[in-house]
Formats: sequence, structure tokens, C-alpha cells
Amino acid sequence: MSLGEHLIELRNRLFISAIAIVLAAVVGWILSEWVWDALREPVQQIVESQSRDAEITYPTITGAFDLRLQIAFTLGIVIASPVWLYQVFAFLVPGLNKKERRYTFAFFFTAVPLFFIGCAAGWYVLPNIVALMTSFVPSDDVSYLDAKIYFDFVLKLVLAIGIGFVVPVFLVLLNFVGILSAETLIKSWRIAILVIVLFTALATPAADVISMFLLAIPMIVLYFVAWFISYLHDKRVAKRLRELEEGLAA
Repeated sequence: MSLGEHLIELRNRLFISAIAIVLAAVVGWILSEWVWDALREPVQQIVESQSRDAEITYPTITGAFDLRLQIAFTLGIVIASPVWLYQVFAFLVPGLNKKERRYTFAFFFTAVPLFFIGCAAGWYVLPNIVALMTSFVPSDDVSYLDAKIYFDFVLKLVLAIGIGFVVPVFLVLLNFVGILSAETLIKSWRIAILVIVLFTALATPAADVISMFLLAIPMIVLYFVAWFISYLHDKRVAKRLRELEEGLAA
């Protein structure tokens, strides 16, 4: 394919992804009230566990509507993740040979569960993070949480961790395409661990070290799993090349 054909294909796949997200956002709008009730639970736990007043506020007239719209589109991204993740993989499939293309569905069916597991991990540590950060408020004061800022914080945490869990799958895919070798992955393990720790540190408050490591450890494990799969693939490719060279020599 020429560069122009690649760009046209990319545009079409982005368009399909956008349509899927918009349609899923309609479902997200229906579920948004239930999701917002679930997001308010950590704030309610503050009132019960810390014996302090904590309230979510809407400082503007359109604040509640804007927030529900934002929740709907966020849910749309999550619900439509099988579609846009598939579009990403399908765009990269031409770089694989016929034998390796069968692995595309394995990548796809691995990436989607990992994305949801990552989102669930972010959701799991959310109450602890909210409780920790609000614990610094003096007991005589009230915690007023801006609804949009609070949701942006949750969104940053949940989606960032979800995407972070999918990155190892893309590393394996890049290896199968021939862009990234297993040797490069293992040589860069120190840098990878540093990047993962920095990533989880940005996704979680600096004071919540426990949550940071709870998220960093599985991501580090997934990185080494990606290296091991890449190592097996490179070993198999090298063996195939040796057999081909021996056949030509004979």
C-alpha cells in the first residue's frame, strides 16, 4: 500500500472508532446516573469513617449536565474499547505475514480483558486514594469537592491504568511486526520499570505510595510477560531462518 492508501485506511478506521464511541456514549448516558452514584460512594465513606462533612458541589449552572455528558462519553470509550482496539490491531495486520496474522485475534482478545482489568484496578484503589487525600483536611473543616475536578481525577486514574495494562500487548505486537526485538525489551528493563513507576506515580497522588505500588507491580509483571512471549517468537523466527539457510546451502 502507498502512503496515501495507508492514510485513507487510517482515516476510515478512526471514523469507525469514533462512530462506535458515539453510539456507546448513548448507552453511557443511560448508565451515567448509576455510575455517578457509585463514584459518590468514596465521598460518603469519608463522612462515615472520618467523622467529617464532605460534599460534592456544582459551581456552575450547567455543571451537572456537563458532568453527566462527560461521564457518558467516558463510558462510551470504555464500552466501545473492543471496537477501537480492534481497529488499531487491524491497521497493523498488513505488517504481519499470513502465519502471524492468526495471532491478531489472540492480541485482540488479550488487550480487551487487560484494559478492563486495568480500569478495575484503578477503581479498586480509588476509595483508598480519596480517603487518604481528604484525611489531610483539618477535622473542624468541611471538604467541598468540585464535581468536575473530582470526576477528572477519577477519569485520569481509571483510564490511565486501563491503557497502561494494554501497553505490553502492543509491545508483543511490535515484536511480531519486526519493529521491536526481545533483546531490546530485556536490555531496557530498568528504563521500563522507571517509566512504569513514574506513570503510576502520576496516575496516583504522591502521598499514596501503597496504591502506586499496587498498580506498578502487575504492570511490571506484564512487561516481563511481554518480553518472554517476544523471546519465544524471536527464537522461533531465528530457527526458521537457520533452517532456510541450511536448505539453501544444501
